[in-house]
This record gives sequence, C-alpha cells and structure tokens, in this order.
Amino acid sequence: MKKDRIKTLEQFKEEHYGKRGTPKRDKLESGYETFKIGALIHEARLEKGLTQEELAEKCGTTKSYISKIENNVKEVRISTLQKIVELGFGGQLQLSIKL
Repeated sequence: MKKDRIKTLEQFKEEHYGKRGTPKRDKLESGYETFKIGALIHEARLEKGLTQEELAEKCGTTKSYISKIENNVKEVRISTLQKIVELGFGGQLQLSIKL
C-alpha cells in the first residue's frame, strides 16, 4: 500500500460520512457512543469476574437486558447505567459534556 493512500480515521469518516455536524456523521458518532458504552460494561463485567446473570441480579435487571446492552441491541438509560456501575460494579458513574 502506498503511503499517500493511508488515511486517518478522521479523514475516512469525513470522506464517507461528511463533516461533524452533518446528519449522516452525527448518526455515525451517536452509534459509536452507544457501542462504546456496551463495550465498557462488558469489559468491566469481565474484569470483576461476573457473569451477565450475576451482574443483572446485583443491579435488579435481567441477563437478557445486560446482553442487549453489551451487544449494542438496546440503548441503556442513564438511571440504569448508574445502577449497573454503582450496584453491579461498586463504582461511580461520571459523565461529562464537551462543548
């Protein structure tokens, strides 16, 4: 592969999805955030040595719901995310807004 054909992820996204703030790009970015939350929950659950069923029990939900969040099938509500982090993992949820 020639060096001039290599693109950064940002360049690839701009070429295929448009600049930040366009509808197509916003949809891509919001999908990534949903995926990232599921991946973070999955990673934390494995780090704590919990099964999906054990985590669900700790935070008052179902194994199926945990699976759907981890696999990006269902979006998680902030209140539920807080229960998962605090009751399930014994952690603290921290959110931030970047402008």
